[in-house]
Parts: sequence; structure tokens; C-alpha cells
Amino acid sequence: MSNFNVQQILRENIKKLKPYEAVEIPCKIKLDANESPFPVKISQIVDDINIPLNRYPDPEAIELRKQIAKKLKLKYKNILIGNGSDEIIYYLILTFGGPVLYPVPTFAMYGIIAQSVGVNTIESGLDINFDLNENDFLSLIKEKKPSLIFLSSPNNPTGNTFSSDKILKIIDIARKTSSIVVVDEAYQPFCSEKGFLPFLKDFDNLLILRTFSKIGLAGLRIGYLIGNEEILKEVSKVKLPYNVDSLTQFIAAKALNSFYDEIKTFIRDIKREREYLQRELSKIRGIKVFPSEANFILFQVKDSKNIYEKLIKEGILIRNLSSTIKGALRVTVGTKEENKTFIETIRKILENRK
Repeated sequence: MSNFNVQQILRENIKKLKPYEAVEIPCKIKLDANESPFPVKISQIVDDINIPLNRYPDPEAIELRKQIAKKLKLKYKNILIGNGSDEIIYYLILTFGGPVLYPVPTFAMYGIIAQSVGVNTIESGLDINFDLNENDFLSLIKEKKPSLIFLSSPNNPTGNTFSSDKILKIIDIARKTSSIVVVDEAYQPFCSEKGFLPFLKDFDNLLILRTFSKIGLAGLRIGYLIGNEEILKEVSKVKLPYNVDSLTQFIAAKALNSFYDEIKTFIRDIKREREYLQRELSKIRGIKVFPSEANFILFQVKDSKNIYEKLIKEGILIRNLSSTIKGALRVTVGTKEENKTFIETIRKILENRK
């Protein structure tokens, strides 16, 4: 009997797809995934969870949407909840198709999800300062007329915000080609700028993507989309009916009330420690540090792969991005103790390399 050959029925776009790699390497200090370093237990947020598990969760997550809307001073109907931002990106591409335009380097899931559903992608390289290449980007919008444009600002993995004037020009031009612009503000809580919420009233083709993951609650997997109610209604057509479970909805809603001061403290501490990391990394000979408005720092160093592997041997895991940006490594901001240990260790590694 011949063996079953799955390749014969696999879609061509999946054969070519390179998946997102979330490899778990056991290390004492984990600074690779842009998570908050501060542990949070459910008991810190709620004393009692009185949720009947025999019933399906609210398919519209209305209470959670209302709590988010209250914080943002919006109507809850202008918010759609997803099982992480990834799911919302998936729904957007399913709903509107392609082509999908985004700068590179940026968050890998825009391209991966587009390819997985068989949608064409268009990439525009960033300039030498990791900002948007305005002329190229605008030309691509006019020529290719993308259905969706994704702009991560602050951008992952570079850490910088894109110029607001460039983004606004892109949104304006995109409106004329019936293109939707999604500004992904996953890292906005750590940014010195306010973000693009104030511009929602001016641009009906603007959507904003945010998440609970970077502010201390990555385990809940809550992402949310903000924007034009008419657009969100169309996206809701492809949303799975019970995509966010009852416990997650309940805990996330409570966190916005009883735990919000702690979240703000996390953000404040991460921003302070980010400054420490930037300052200390800049002092180390052989390292080029890029300014960051996120909860991580990108830096370049010679023989980056070797440095990355030596850090792992010392029990410190960061992210190797040298296949995306030459010689680049990315370190997530950790606790004060973790950051101190990281700085001491990478300094020692580089000094011993001479």
C-alpha cells in the first residue's frame, strides 16, 4: 500500500509559506518576545470568578468592548475584539483581500497571513533611518491600489515610530484608492506620541489595532480593532462566533478597572528601564543602538549570531534578527535585575572577544 502524500493536496501558497517561528528555548532570563517581565496572577485581578462554563461566551464581547471604550472615550460599537491581534489581521485580510501593502522590515504576520490565505503582498523598504519611504509608498498605493495597508508604529523590530506626516499623507491618498489603512499600535503605550486615535474622526478608512499583550497580559490573548462601525460590521461577518472565551473576557474587563493602576506602573517601569538599557548598551564598544519607542531595543553588533548563542549559554535569551537586518539583535526590556545582568553579560562577552 502506497503512503499518503499530503503534498498532492496542499495549496501552492502553503507549500511556499515560511511560518512564524515562536521557538521556546529554556533560559533563566527571557528577553526575546516583547512581553512584560512582570508576572501577573489572576488572583491579583479578581477575587472570585463566577462564570457559568456550561454556556458559550458572549459572541460580541460587549462588556469588554464597553470597558475599553470607556478608557478610550469611544463608542463600544467602534471596537472589535480578537483572540490576539493576529486573529484580527487574519479577519481583515479574509474580509478585504488584497493586495496587502506594508513596509519591511515589520511585523512578520502581515505577510504570513496574507500568503496563507492566497493574497498578494506588496513590500516597501524603509529608508536608512527606518522611516517610511514616502515616495515609494505613495507610488505603490496609486499603482497597485491595495485593499489593505498595514503600518506598525512604533514598528517591530526597529522600535521607532514612523513620521506622523507621512502616515497622514498615506491615509489621505489611500482613501482616494478605496484602501484601508491599519495603524498597528501594539507598542503605543510605551511611546512618547499619542497615536492616531484623534484622527479617526477625520478618516473613515483608518483603523487602529491595539493589544493587551505588551502591557502585562499576553496570556489572555486579547487584541482589539478600533474604527469605522461600518467597516467593523463587515469584518464581523468572518469572525468566528465564540472567538474569545468567557474567562478571558471577564478577566480582561476587570483588569481595566481593578488592575489598571498596576498596568500603568508596569508601563512606567519599562520605559524607565528602556532608557537604562539604551544608555548602557551605547557605552559598550562595538554596539550600535537604535532609538526605541517600544518595550524593546534593536542593536547591531559584529558576529551577531555568535553573540546571540553565547548569551543563551549564559542563560539569557534575546532575539536574533540578523536574517532580517544585518548584524541585528533585539532585546526586550526586562526587570531591573534582568537588564543589569544582560548588560554585564554582553559586555563581558564582547570584551573577551578581543
